Amino acid sequence: MFRAGVGFYALFGVGWLMLGIGRFGGGVAGVGLPLGLLVALGLMLTAKRRLPDAAGGPPPARHRRRFAQVNAAQWVLIAVVAAACGRTGRPGLISPLVALIVGAHFFPLAGVFAQPRMRVPAALLITAGVAGPAVWIAHGSQGVVSTVVGVACALTLWGTAAWTIASSGTVRA
Repeated sequence: MFRAGVGFYALFGVGWLMLGIGRFGGGVAGVGLPLGLLVALGLMLTAKRRLPDAAGGPPPARHRRRFAQVNAAQWVLIAVVAAACGRTGRPGLISPLVALIVGAHFFPLAGVFAQPRMRVPAALLITAGVAGPAVWIAHGSQGVVSTVVGVACALTLWGTAAWTIASSGTVRA
């Protein structure tokens, strides 16, 4: 179900959605989480059905190493940003900065997987990250910043998953 990255896009999309709607609590989160999970499940099941078994299979060892390096750097940067924003009293900047980091990590992965189209979600996630401080500067609350960034990132990742499936051009029987 993680063929061609669809599972990662789908599940991380749920995480971003929850960040985006979590501030609303109760009914919104109570409806949003199950709907987000259904979207993710639908994407993963569609990928399983439509993408060939070989799609997204294990890359060669040297690509796996580079993938691991890029992801390790991403997680270290995320931890540093979270700690720095927490210490400086700017927790509202965590989600936009994380979106920037996640977006930026797609650029080297486009090369690792020989998928130049990964630059599209990279640019969209970076745009979502830039939108956060723009909302904050315009006197948006921390909650509004999280909603803008979280929902934009969720839609970007789910859109990328759907694009990956749609561009496969094959249907398995």
